[in-house]
Amino acid sequence: MSRPRPLRVSAWPRLTRRGGTLVVVGVALLAVSLWFDLRDILLLAFVGIAMPAAAAVFVVVRTPRLAVTRAFAPPVVAAGGSTRVSLVVKNRGRRTFDGAHWRDTAPAGVTAPPEAILPAIGPYEGVLPSGDDTVRLEYRLRMPRRGVVSVGPLRVGITDPFGLARIDREIGTGHELVVTPRVTPLEAALGSAASIDGVVHGLQRRSHPNSDELIAREYRYGDPLRRVNWAATARRGELMVREEEQRGDPEARILLDTTMAGRPHVSSLRREHDDRPHHAFELGIEVAASIGVHLLERGFQVRCTQVVDPERGIVPGSALDGGYRMPGGDRVLLEDLARLDEPGRAAPHEGAATAGRESRPRAREARAPGFAVLVDPDEQDAANLVALRPMFEPAVAFAAETTSKRVLDALEEADWRIVRVRRPGDIGDAWAGVAVTARGHGSGGTALDARDVLDDRDSTVDGAVGDAT
Repeated sequence: MSRPRPLRVSAWPRLTRRGGTLVVVGVALLAVSLWFDLRDILLLAFVGIAMPAAAAVFVVVRTPRLAVTRAFAPPVVAAGGSTRVSLVVKNRGRRTFDGAHWRDTAPAGVTAPPEAILPAIGPYEGVLPSGDDTVRLEYRLRMPRRGVVSVGPLRVGITDPFGLARIDREIGTGHELVVTPRVTPLEAALGSAASIDGVVHGLQRRSHPNSDELIAREYRYGDPLRRVNWAATARRGELMVREEEQRGDPEARILLDTTMAGRPHVSSLRREHDDRPHHAFELGIEVAASIGVHLLERGFQVRCTQVVDPERGIVPGSALDGGYRMPGGDRVLLEDLARLDEPGRAAPHEGAATAGRESRPRAREARAPGFAVLVDPDEQDAANLVALRPMFEPAVAFAAETTSKRVLDALEEADWRIVRVRRPGDIGDAWAGVAVTARGHGSGGTALDARDVLDDRDSTVDGAVGDAT
């Protein structure tokens, strides 16, 4: 929590309904007294006009010395959730402060709590504090959208003893609240297509020099027969099975469309006249968050980068450079996605096309699962994904409705599997469609089925054992 800044005036003093009525009556009496030459009423007219003016001067001169601290529970909240805001207001002055109203400033689009009466706060106690100079306030705040918002400063309304004038003063500063994107739970069984592919990635690495070893051990009840190591069984004279020792975490890659460069002129016109969030962009962030959390929970090391620049993380200058792993990687990923602002005009694609081509894997280099989340990419973004295709297996692109057909056709020709996502409720079904793929469709443009990957894993291991023998 940051130290509060000095108290400042946020608006000019204004008359209350009572003060305004008194001024109207005073002006009316002044007009009547001048018209009919009634000097006795003239005194009442001056009183009716002078009292609200004196009240306005009083509230301007009355400058309370207050300090406020703010805490959130929880400090990070998911979109659509709520957090409890706790305020501690302390009186730094030598006089009791009472007769005021308070209301915390909320960001745009968030319903702030109604104005309430601020309890009386005693004078500052520096020697023997008893707590009378401090008051604690609390309310709940529901956050409908993802982002990093500023809650505060505290707005205190001060009135004079007669309630004729009022001035609003702001105390302290705003405090940052991180609102992470919604995460759709994905079925664990459907992650096997990517998870097993991660195991294949590890097994393929072991077939190279200086890789992890394939260990043969005695057969145990329940071991599948497809893992029997027949060469080791013949040498040992007893049934032996293969046990893979994996020393590296399986890796996965998420590429997020952060520029929406497909139709920049349409996007700029929309943002110029409409401050509402871009629904397709928010949907893409929810898709990336759901997939990333799902893979991290299953032991993957996830790297989340930009489609426009595949070597840069979604948050420029991040120390993690787009790489996340458990424990704690899911929290960091969601916070980085929360800080991702809706883009303006897309930046030039300088060197982006060659970045993917230079990263092409060698012939025997293993490939990791790759997931692209597309909002509104242009043809250069499609070229980047086409160049990166040899690095990924499976290669799946989740596309919003705003993605152009030319981009999708180019990706399909490069054997990317295209999955349409129209609204947040489709994320779970879209993930299900990645794993449930007919085996007869082949590898072009489809995700691997779990049984296909199991067969590939067996053939990979058998080939490695055969080479060793």
